[in-house]
Formats: sequence, structure tokens, C-alpha cells
Amino acid sequence: MKFSFFCFLVFGLYSFVVYRHDDVPHSQTLYMPGQEKDTSGENSFLEELMKKYPQYFDFILQHRDSLKVQIIYTQINRDIHNNPSFKNYYFNVNPDKYFYPASSVKLPVALLALQKLNELRLAGLNKSSSFVTEKAYSGQTVVLNDPTTPDGRPSVGQYVKKIFLVSDNDAFNRLYEFLGQEYINDRLHKMGYTDARIVHRLEISLSEDENRHSNPVNFYNGSGKLLYRQPMQFNQHPYMISNDSIGKGYYKGGQFIDRAMDFSRKNRISLEDLHNILRSIIFPASVPVKQRFNLREEDYNFVYRYMSQYPSETKYPSYDTVNYWDAFGKLLYWGSEKGNLPRNIRIFNKEGDAYGFLTDINYFVDFDRHIEFMLSATIYCNQDEILNDDKYDYDSLGLPFMKQLGRVIYDYETKRKRAHIPGLMKFRLKYDK
Repeated sequence: MKFSFFCFLVFGLYSFVVYRHDDVPHSQTLYMPGQEKDTSGENSFLEELMKKYPQYFDFILQHRDSLKVQIIYTQINRDIHNNPSFKNYYFNVNPDKYFYPASSVKLPVALLALQKLNELRLAGLNKSSSFVTEKAYSGQTVVLNDPTTPDGRPSVGQYVKKIFLVSDNDAFNRLYEFLGQEYINDRLHKMGYTDARIVHRLEISLSEDENRHSNPVNFYNGSGKLLYRQPMQFNQHPYMISNDSIGKGYYKGGQFIDRAMDFSRKNRISLEDLHNILRSIIFPASVPVKQRFNLREEDYNFVYRYMSQYPSETKYPSYDTVNYWDAFGKLLYWGSEKGNLPRNIRIFNKEGDAYGFLTDINYFVDFDRHIEFMLSATIYCNQDEILNDDKYDYDSLGLPFMKQLGRVIYDYETKRKRAHIPGLMKFRLKYDK
């Protein structure tokens, strides 16, 4: 559909009251990253649980280091007032062990995009405002319309929606350009996620300098009136460069390079930071104020909806469910399963896969059986240690591991005694169809 500045709907004034979910009383001790990690042996609970299922996990346990496996499982218990408390269990978790996060970095970037709109505090500017991307530097491209929306207008909201529904790379790139490299990393570090290094767009090959430059962008209201103009951003500050390399060799431009691939300037974030970012969204009052994203109630509900919605329930875009099946991206518990999924189970997550790494950050709810838990995991599915050869072990190793891990934890949760049944109405959402 053609993009036109003169056929937009008129939006109302934007309310900038910051919303805080009150899931726990303010007197409860708040969570800090790593605070609950001091258990009686970091790996003991999950390791012992996996040992009970050798048919699924023997190979994983024997090769945990070469497979770069990391797991975080969070039990959630409710008190009589439905306030949650948390108990974390870890397997092989170490922030110094590099894994390529792939699309999982879209989680904090999507949240930061909604936050930045709130921080701008401009009347009429919101996630539905028309978002036009221009170009002013090498490697940049223009976006004037979005054929996946009812009226052809691009918006932050539509990009966030596509990120959570099908992990759209272009949507991520446009939000990266709106935020700018400096804003993304500065905000995450100030929130306590100091391991984060998000420094490049996805799927397109640009130089370090090109990724430091982000496109000029404009926002318009429904009548075509300019609401906000942001010039091209440039991050002139140095960012953390770590000594990260993966594999024994890799292909580049059709040529084989006989050495490890350098990831020192690629995106990086720890599994624990990703897990805590998800917790800060699902249970914002359970973390310190500085770790909460500056979101309104409608932003939280928007994120919850599209984190858990299936592509088959979506009108705009209307997804081909052959390529985007219900379990698309729902790795933990569902793996590679196709077909329609039961509606009593909802998974609020963000996954990622690239260079042989498979990662999923997950909050799981079963409304019928009153079960909830958080589970995050990453695994390296590249046993020949050659990158960019399109010979990864996702189907034979990674997806079965994710599926069985999710199901073993779920089975454990069905048998675990709870003092109080969790009230989960907040997560019973209305979907597009």
C-alpha cells in the first residue's frame, strides 16, 4: 500500500506517566543481577535432574564445554496475595564464556525503542506514529512505507510486533537506527547489564564505521505533521572489545579461512543479562528501579501480547503458516514441532540462532495446570567447528535439546508442591484473531 502523509489517522495526545507493575510489595528484598546465584553448587540441581534422563542429556553432560551449554531455570512461588518470589538454578553459566546471541539481542532493543519514545515526551509521538527512515551515510537505506500494515505506514510498534512474532531482521535494524549504537549500550550498562555489546545490524554486512552511524529518522502524526526529527547519529565512544573467537575455520566470500573466526567486534550479551531483562519485563517490580525499562502499562501489555502470540493469530502481517508455524521461535518445550498448538500454554520469549548458536529466553505459562517458570538456555550446534558452511547441527542436536529441556522442567513443575496457586490472569491476553 502506498505511503501517504495526508491519509493518516489522527492520534490523541500521548500520556507520559511511567507505569510500574506492583507484583511484589515494596518491602520485599529486590533482586540484583547474580544475587540469587549463591546456591549449594551452581550446577547441582539441573545436573542431577538431567542425569535422570540419560536418553536426552548424556551427550550434553559429557560435552557441556565444547557445546558451550548454559542453562538458567527460575522457580516462581506466589504468596497468599499472589506476590511472586524467585529461586534461580544454574548449569555451566559463566558470563566470560562467549556465545553469539544472534536474534536474542532484539529483546532489549525492542524494549529500548518503546522506552525512548516515552523519554522524548513529545505530544502525539507514540509507537503508532509514522516512522520514516532516511539515509545520510554509506550502507544506509530508506524506508518510506511498510506493506505489512493496514495503511502502509511504518511504525515502532509494527517493528516491535514483527520482532517478537517472527524475529524480523529488518525490523531490528530500523529500531537499531532509531536508537543509535551509543544509546543502546549506554542505557543497558546504566541499567546494570554491563556485559552487553550491541554494535551491529543483523543480516546485512556493514563495516564497523557504518554500524557506528545510524540513519536520520522522522516521525509524523496522522495528518502528516512532523513530530520529531532526529539527525544521523554517530557513536564516537569506544566499546568493549573482548578476545572472543569461535571454531577452527570459516568461509568468507567462498574462500576457506583456516583459523578461528574473530567475534571480538560482534554483538555480545550474557545469558544471565538476557534472563534478567526478561524478568524485568514480566515482573518489573521484582527488580530495582534502575533495571526497569521506562514503559507504560499499554507498552507492557503490547509486549506481552506479541511475545506470546502465534503467527496464525496475526492479521498484519498475515503470515504463511507453512513457513511461520505456531511454534516458530518457541524452542524450549516445542523444539521443531509443526501444526497448531494448544491455547492453554503460552510462552513469552525471544530466541536467536546464527553461527551454530541456538538460544532461547523464556517465561512459560500453563493456564489449565497453573504452572509458571522461567527458563533460558544456549547451545553451540556446530560439531565440525567450521563456520559459514551451512552445516550446523540445529535439527539433530540443538532443537531436540531445547524441546526436551523444556519438557523435563515442565514435568518437574507439574509435580512440584506450591503453597499457593498462582493467579495468571494478567497473562491471559486478547490476540489479533
